[in-house]
Amino acid sequence: MVIVICLCAKGASTCASASGGEFVIWNLVLNSMDLLSKIKTAPTHPGCYLFKNDLNRVIYIGKAKNLRNRVAWYFKKENQAGKTAKLVSQIIGVEFIVTDTEVEALLLEAELIRKHQPKYNIQLKSGVRYAYVRITKEKFPRLETARVIKKTDQVFGPYVSGQSRQQAIRLANSLFKLRVCRHLPKRACLLYHIKQCGAPCINNISETDYNQNVAKAALLLKGKTKELIEDLAAEMKAYAGRRQYELAKVRRDQILALKNISERQKVSLKRRYNQDVINFSKTGHKFTVQLFNINKGVISGRKEFNFTLSVLGKDSESLSDFIRQYYYTQDIPQEIIVPEALPEKSLLEKYLEKIAGHKVKILAPQKGDKLKLLALVKKNIEVGLKAGDWGLSELQEKLALPFLPRTIECFDISNLGPTDVVGSMVHFNDGRPDKNNYRRFKIKTFLGQSDYEGIKEIVYRRYYGLIKEKGRFPDLIVVDGGKPQLSAALAALRSLGLQLPVIGLAKREEEIYAQNSRYPLRLSKKSPALKLLQRIRDEAHRFAITYQKVLRGKRTFK
Repeated sequence: MVIVICLCAKGASTCASASGGEFVIWNLVLNSMDLLSKIKTAPTHPGCYLFKNDLNRVIYIGKAKNLRNRVAWYFKKENQAGKTAKLVSQIIGVEFIVTDTEVEALLLEAELIRKHQPKYNIQLKSGVRYAYVRITKEKFPRLETARVIKKTDQVFGPYVSGQSRQQAIRLANSLFKLRVCRHLPKRACLLYHIKQCGAPCINNISETDYNQNVAKAALLLKGKTKELIEDLAAEMKAYAGRRQYELAKVRRDQILALKNISERQKVSLKRRYNQDVINFSKTGHKFTVQLFNINKGVISGRKEFNFTLSVLGKDSESLSDFIRQYYYTQDIPQEIIVPEALPEKSLLEKYLEKIAGHKVKILAPQKGDKLKLLALVKKNIEVGLKAGDWGLSELQEKLALPFLPRTIECFDISNLGPTDVVGSMVHFNDGRPDKNNYRRFKIKTFLGQSDYEGIKEIVYRRYYGLIKEKGRFPDLIVVDGGKPQLSAALAALRSLGLQLPVIGLAKREEEIYAQNSRYPLRLSKKSPALKLLQRIRDEAHRFAITYQKVLRGKRTFK
């Protein structure tokens, strides 16, 4: 049973629910003097509460064992501090959804957050875009990298790095002689002659035998090494019994290679079940979570999430919120390892069990191998932060960006007089330059000196090109200059129908101009975010000057 009650400022009525039933809407003005007395009429059942602002938008969703007590807590002065006070100041209405049990409330909360994406809830967005390995749907399938996947795709991963993903593909192709060509050629290539491909292009292998090799590659990518070795051993014995010694030798070599891989695994807990290990790091309102997937004792993947905590609470509460939202749409292992005890642990386990259809244990180990795994995850977070995420994390917070700006592109204009006006664009990933994605521009649309027109032209050309190529847009765009340059970049993006985060960095006072801010932002000279922006801006300037010198040199020696 689900009952919906709404407290707002619009008068009482009865409405039909989406499921065809009816619910009563109780209307109260929440910002009146007798607020707390009116909240006393709220239900005392378990369920969810949805806070709304003056535009009737849902800005926060929570669940409670007792809805009346929980909502009243927000409006007591002793509990209002920092962003909690900011949240309360925007609340005009609240909607209650009553459920029979707390577990139902947890399930409903996750669905509502996913649907409404409220401003003050954790916005669960991955800080890293991982890729998968996909088996193609062709007559003779091959392995390929996939970043956008469909439900019908057979994929493996996600992989934390491109290197590990390519190693997995190379190993599977090498062991099972899968083709790598996009289109089957009319004759065998070099890979066949060096015994690295089964050559289906010349019918050297039947479709049935080839698909059996694909199935073995799938077992390898799933991490089922033991099962794969057993299958290969049985085939080796059968080939030997039929005196097909060449084929038996191939199976023997494959088994030896797989055993060697298994022995090199650094972390193996010899478990018969799957685990996830979760740890976090918090700096101010910034919350970074890393999650390691462990498939029957072998680390098979890692994911990282970065978000801003709108309402500061206990670390364990933030972690509990993350778990509820993350596992609502993800595979749930039999065991989840966390760094500290979580509130309402047994309730959270029941919630996960209801989604997963199997038993789920949440553990906060004090010693042993599981504690070492938590330390490993923590170390990974710290290494990532040392590699530049402190600056990125501060940038996200100061600029109110929706996610960590891992990809930043910066534009600059350089000229000496009306000739040789050039533009540059540098591309940074995770705070480090990616010179393969640098671009330089010779100005074409005007003559003379105009930073405004120059920025407008090169920004337009860059993202017009990306639209045509269906490329990935950056998380943040930086232009060298103040308000005029920022306005030029925004004009170019508007003409393309794009809305991307853009800032201008003015060199004289190192002020940051943002598109939705009336006044420039000034950061401390010791700020990691400012130092990162300065490094990116200076690199764009250097790249532009270098190109201009090249053009002047060509003209001089003509």
